[in-house]
Amino acid sequence: MQFEGRRRTSNVPNLTPLIDIVFLLLVFFMLTSHFVRDEVLNIDLPEADSGEALDEPQQIEIIINEAGEYLINSQIATLETLESLLIEALKEQKEKVVRIRSDENVDLGIAIGAFDAARKAGASGVDIVTIDHPATSTPPPIVLPDSSNN
Repeated sequence: MQFEGRRRTSNVPNLTPLIDIVFLLLVFFMLTSHFVRDEVLNIDLPEADSGEALDEPQQIEIIINEAGEYLINSQIATLETLESLLIEALKEQKEKVVRIRSDENVDLGIAIGAFDAARKAGASGVDIVTIDHPATSTPPPIVLPDSSNN
């Protein structure tokens, strides 16, 4: 009579599901990233080592120059009128994301005012625009809108 011997089992885990999950995460992060392009005012953006470039021209953008003036949709606005202008602009947008592009010398309180106005107006997200590094990217020349038409 012969007894069946023990089967030797391997203790090496199967890595195939783990690799599948890593690739799915990679695709997810690639599809959800945003990219930005410099466009309107002559401002010196702050630098950031971590960040992503956004390239979605349909987003609403608040520009704050060095003097602390707000500009939205080529209109100069005060902090009091900024929220109402944002409410009107966000009604027409599918994605309710607002970008804040500010000069690096602007007081933090002025930038926080724009951030609060965007949230109160119903923005689902607020992006802060920075540049990669001054040695690697040069912003294009920027033209101020003509305020005599308003």
